[in-house]
Parts: sequence; structure tokens; C-alpha cells
Amino acid sequence: QVQLVESGGGLVQAGGSLRLSCAASGRTFSSYTMGWFRQAPGKEREFVAAISWSAWSAVNIYYADSVKGRFTISRDNAKNTVYLQMNSLKPEDTAVYYCNALRIGVSYWGQGTQVTVSS
Repeated sequence: QVQLVESGGGLVQAGGSLRLSCAASGRTFSSYTMGWFRQAPGKEREFVAAISWSAWSAVNIYYADSVKGRFTISRDNAKNTVYLQMNSLKPEDTAVYYCNALRIGVSYWGQGTQVTVSS
């Protein structure tokens, strides 16, 4: 069982920045691919970014086209935490942002953190 707690959301003006954090419980954090998803009002949850980790291969990082070049995902396995640095924020980035931990057969979600970008 993995518990995920997001933080760092808030209200920011367009063009501003926010850094989201997701703290995970458990000893096997490094074995999970960690991701960020978001859900805007009236819309389906969508993928934002993901980062894998392995002691034997390169880290794989993926971004949605809509955030490429503006958002950066990173992880600190020693702190069981994944981050999402969001720069050049746009009003269309307004959503609840969810952290996800994924490995074969299991998927865990956090409770979400609200990000609101004003124009």
C-alpha cells in the first residue's frame, strides 16, 4: 500500500510558477513510475508528466505536449517525493493536479491539489 500526499497548489497569475510536491509512504517508492495528472472542471482526467526510475537503466521522462518545455518532473528517492515544477503557467493549466504511483498490477492516487491560474 502506498499513500500519496500532494502539496504546493494555489492561485497564481498567468506567466507565474508553482512547484507541486507529492510525498509517498512506503519503502518501495523507487520501484514505482510516478506521474502527475490533472482534471479541469467538466473535463476528464488527463496525463501531464511521468518519471520512471531503475538502478539498472536510464530514467525515462514523459510529458504531455501541452506542458512540454514549461513543466519539469523530478523525483528524490531518498525523500520518497516527486515534484512538478510548473513555469509559464496559463489559465488553461487550471485544474486539480493528482499524483500517481504505478507499477505492474497496482496504481495509487493522491487526493489532489488545486492549481488556479488567473489571466
